[in-house]
Amino acid sequence: MGQIQDAEQDDVGGTKRFRAKRNAILAAASEAMNEQSAKGMTFADVARRVGLNTTSVTYYFKRKEDLAQACFEHTLEILGDMLDEALLEPTPDARVAKYLSLNIARYARIREHDERALASLSDLRAMEEPMLGRLMAGWRDIFRRTRTLWGEEPANRRLKDLYGARAHVLLENTFWIPAWIARYDLDQYDRVEARLMDMFRHGIAMPGAEWRPEMFDIEHEEAEPGREAFLRAATRLINQLGYRGASVQKIASELNVTKGSFYHHLDAKDDLVIECYKRSFDTITETIRIGSAADGDWWHRLSSIIASLLDVQFTERGPLLRTTALNGLPRPVRTAMIDRSNRIARRYAGMLSDGAAEGSIRAVDPMIVAQSLMALQNAAFDMRKWASTMSRDRAVAMYASTLAFGMFDDRAAAHDAN
Repeated sequence: MGQIQDAEQDDVGGTKRFRAKRNAILAAASEAMNEQSAKGMTFADVARRVGLNTTSVTYYFKRKEDLAQACFEHTLEILGDMLDEALLEPTPDARVAKYLSLNIARYARIREHDERALASLSDLRAMEEPMLGRLMAGWRDIFRRTRTLWGEEPANRRLKDLYGARAHVLLENTFWIPAWIARYDLDQYDRVEARLMDMFRHGIAMPGAEWRPEMFDIEHEEAEPGREAFLRAATRLINQLGYRGASVQKIASELNVTKGSFYHHLDAKDDLVIECYKRSFDTITETIRIGSAADGDWWHRLSSIIASLLDVQFTERGPLLRTTALNGLPRPVRTAMIDRSNRIARRYAGMLSDGAAEGSIRAVDPMIVAQSLMALQNAAFDMRKWASTMSRDRAVAMYASTLAFGMFDDRAAAHDAN
């Protein structure tokens, strides 16, 4: 009871004590959401992390949904503050460099326990109305402001599309950094930042390289009729709503089948996510295998692999399951999925190294750039609507150009296929 009385003595108008406790609860809830998803987060777990009892947490946030919303709003606020600071720089190059630097500095503070991690936005779409509408409006504002790092809204539609692709790839790359930066010592963070910025600035292709990929068509053999469509529908919903947000009922409704039909295909929801991951990883691995054996230099092979996987993401044959769906999975399963993801990243790193030795790909840090390629193919799912406004070849070429040719040469807009 003492904790409740302490809370009630706080000035709800905003005393330091009230704000400190509220911020501690937000930080703990963000960590819980990142581990278990927004729907999986509980008041009891948050209270345990903060050292309060559950009733004390409900003094600050009446419902779990209110707490999740506040966490997402805090993330959007911090992103907005970093963008505001970056936008003070005089050129697009300097603005992107500043935004990346602010993110790396934040991850360094988290590593040193001077700051807590922000809530990942991957579960945002699983929120219910009216919260969802407000949060999505906030996310769209962040996206628009990120796009202005390259300048005010251009009258040229092609440039607007290009700036949108760049903004999305930049955001998703900075969101992806926590997935791999722990492998580096803190004193290497400056180097990580420099190598990422080098890729954003110059891309991975050699000067004068052309975008002429070969498209590989990867088909899945169905073990039983309808299973492939079932996994595609499940993957789309899990990508949109997260592991916990995509209920069995919603997946069944998407396919216009009964819940019983779901259990005809799989024994449990965890099995479904594992099968979706297996399908996605198999698609990526098979595409890389075919691409690595193709004719041509390593730039042609790598660009063909990237283009083929983006094409899958932008079509009904896709999508690939996003790694963000890992939140909420049992730890052994999550570890196994992360291990396979890292093995794919090492395949990319090998191709980048071979291409640099051959002279067809720029000398980049292969491990860092490989993770950026993973972020690129992961994030493309969210750009399906953007891609639907233009020809498929153009969408693939423009989205890929962000890492292939760099983010500051507007001639990249001319690399789309004719």
